[in-house]
Amino acid sequence: MWRLAWRYLQFHRFSTTVLVAAITVAAFLPLATQLLWWELQRGLRSRADQTPLLLGARGSRFDLTLHALYFEASPPGTITMGDLERVESTGWGVAIPLDARFRAADTPLVGTSLDYFNHRKLRLARGNDMARLGDCVIGSQVARTLGIGPGDHLLTDTESFVDIMQYPVRLRVTGVLAPAGTVDDAAIFCDIKTIWVIEGIGHGHEDLARSKQPEGVVLQRNDREIVAGAALKRYYEITDENIGSFHFHGDPQTFPLAASIIVPRDRRAATLLLARFQQPDNALQLVEPPVVIEQLLQTVVRIKRWLDLAALLVACSTALLIGLVVLLSLRLRRQEFVTLHKLGCRRRTTVWLVTTQLLLVGAACAALLMPFGLFAWAYGPDLLRQWVTRG
Repeated sequence: MWRLAWRYLQFHRFSTTVLVAAITVAAFLPLATQLLWWELQRGLRSRADQTPLLLGARGSRFDLTLHALYFEASPPGTITMGDLERVESTGWGVAIPLDARFRAADTPLVGTSLDYFNHRKLRLARGNDMARLGDCVIGSQVARTLGIGPGDHLLTDTESFVDIMQYPVRLRVTGVLAPAGTVDDAAIFCDIKTIWVIEGIGHGHEDLARSKQPEGVVLQRNDREIVAGAALKRYYEITDENIGSFHFHGDPQTFPLAASIIVPRDRRAATLLLARFQQPDNALQLVEPPVVIEQLLQTVVRIKRWLDLAALLVACSTALLIGLVVLLSLRLRRQEFVTLHKLGCRRRTTVWLVTTQLLLVGAACAALLMPFGLFAWAYGPDLLRQWVTRG
């Protein structure tokens, strides 16, 4: 029976291929949608649950959360280092600075502290932690995509061609993080002070007193001071030789940050912090990422309902078409069944023959669905998350 069914499908390979493809596509759409939905919910909720509170400028809660968790959206504004110190002065929690407004090699550049790696449970696979200005640690996906590792360099992307205060900074890669299965694998991490250098708040100058070629640079020189002109060179790379020339202008407590992860001491401390920042006249906001992500998922649910409806309509139409194809095929094979009966086959045998053929078609569809399903499960959630966070 199995051999007869297989030889029939093999002889009519074109119609069999079309039938298998139609069934596979009709079954894959609802399957992929459900797999993507489950993985999206799991991924978003898992990362949000690891982030108790977020401090940022008052504005869109979604932009603040997506910027701090996925380095995607622009923050609603900036806060200052003084805001973080005021939170920590209460003794209710620890503040971890975070700023992902800049990029390097078209990859999110995240300025933070070593506390971030402890909080996210990130560990180094190769190299060392960032130790000074200009050092960076890259995620495993960045290392694989760009083909770089400890000892290599990255150049920051220029945000504006008009702002003369911003200079591209050549970062030194000191380490590669072990794969974590999160967006941290696709990010570059540096110290928050390096972000301020990129932003133009901190910079370095030539040592004019030791410069061998000051012509065109030094406008005036005396015993007390050296006056330089517009030709003064600013360093694009921070090295052991010139790191002493880098300095920051202004009060460090006023230096900007995009956001801060607040790790409260306990639930009572979290409640007290939330109550403090709920005042309407407060320029800052403190949000709970799990709550914000749930609200975001509710928005995605409405989109998923339309996808489910579309998948249902496609499945129904495909089922009707397959049923029609099977009925027409049985009608065309009537003379074949008559011949089988004349050879001594019972009607039950012909029924089993058709059933076996349909089972073989179903097995072929299942074999095709497995790799497609694995692909959707492995890569679909990241693509869908990027679409959700950027949209």
